[in-house]
Amino acid sequence: MRRFARIALLLLGIPLATLLIGALVPRPLLPAVGPLSQPRHILVLHNPIHTDIAIPIDREVAERFSFMTQAGLPLDIPGAVYAVFGWGGRDFYLNTPSWSELKASAVFSALTVDRAVMHVSVIGDVPEDHPAVRRLALGEAEYSTLLDFIDASFTRDGSAVLPIDGAAYGEYDRFFEAQGRFNALLGCNTWTAAALRAAGQRTGWWNPLPLSLDASLSLYNDLPASQPGGVQP
Repeated sequence: MRRFARIALLLLGIPLATLLIGALVPRPLLPAVGPLSQPRHILVLHNPIHTDIAIPIDREVAERFSFMTQAGLPLDIPGAVYAVFGWGGRDFYLNTPSWSELKASAVFSALTVDRAVMHVSVIGDVPEDHPAVRRLALGEAEYSTLLDFIDASFTRDGSAVLPIDGAAYGEYDRFFEAQGRFNALLGCNTWTAAALRAAGQRTGWWNPLPLSLDASLSLYNDLPASQPGGVQP
């Protein structure tokens, strides 16, 4: 019985230790960005299993992501404040708009390998002091690199992005084909972490969960004390 208990503790301890190390070892090891004179602000939105990046809508964003309007998701609708971008597994993302609709097939796809999709939504203003919101300040060059990273995550046929017909949770979101393959170890939160590192932020070395990503952002970046629940426009 003791041997069984030791084996069980070992099997439980290895993944927990890996998660802890993944959050505590910074990537990159040294800070990449110095003090910012005119920062651009973005939000990282998270729930217990998923993270999104919210970009304030301005003329630059509207022009860069004009394909959203062509896909029936205009960025200039009344009340629109943020364009929200997330990357994830096709089966799980498309077929699980709420926990009550979770299917075994979606879980299986997430635990194996699935095609990736981009989820884009338009939301109104959000309370930055909400515990599910993290506000980040980026330099102008880093902000531009973040937009490049997000833009490059969409699959294209020539210059055209590929919307997924009929795929949406509601009136203010759409799904698109995306680059890469998804699994639970290299999933939506590792995509968010990679996007933030491209924008000069430091994250943990491996952040498969929102909790570890948010903890590493707090540890290794100069962040404001406040922390989104989205409000549909």
